[in-house]
Amino acid sequence: MVVLAVAVGGWTAQAAPLSVGGRDARSTSIQSTEAVRREIAPPSACPAQGGAAAAQEQQMLCLANFARHADGLPAFAASRALHRAAAHKDADILGCNEFSHEACGRPFTYWIERFTSCRAAAENIAWGTGSLGGVRAIFNAWMHSPGHRENILGPYARIGIALRLGDLEGNGGAHIWTQDFGASC
Repeated sequence: MVVLAVAVGGWTAQAAPLSVGGRDARSTSIQSTEAVRREIAPPSACPAQGGAAAAQEQQMLCLANFARHADGLPAFAASRALHRAAAHKDADILGCNEFSHEACGRPFTYWIERFTSCRAAAENIAWGTGSLGGVRAIFNAWMHSPGHRENILGPYARIGIALRLGDLEGNGGAHIWTQDFGASC
């Protein structure tokens, strides 16, 4: 079941961690509706850009904005500050070998507060190996998880997306994904 945890200090909810093909499966409540199928971009709308993390992050942004457009929501503005926060979260997850919103003992807002002035925030994290760590696999998993989907389609105007590869919990070649969302920045 997805558990939303409300943080203090005017910050909004974070979604429970999601591991695609990994050992952590706390996000097991699945959202399988016609709406979700409509919100997933066909490959022609957001073509695979492969290779470099920056290209994959751009594809993830395209997928998120396609889903928002399908629901009549404005597109996210890419935020360099939120990207930095997301990249630091990925580094914490790998550095502390701990797949958690509170990796290294830091609250999920730790990096967001250091790099932004956003008054509301949310975060999605996920990881997988091989094809299960790819952009579409992760995005599909997020969209079928109510809490993660809620963040993607939530009241946020800005997004930062980061991908980092490394060894996590004994799994080599893990793709660590973080989406940080901000509003009133």
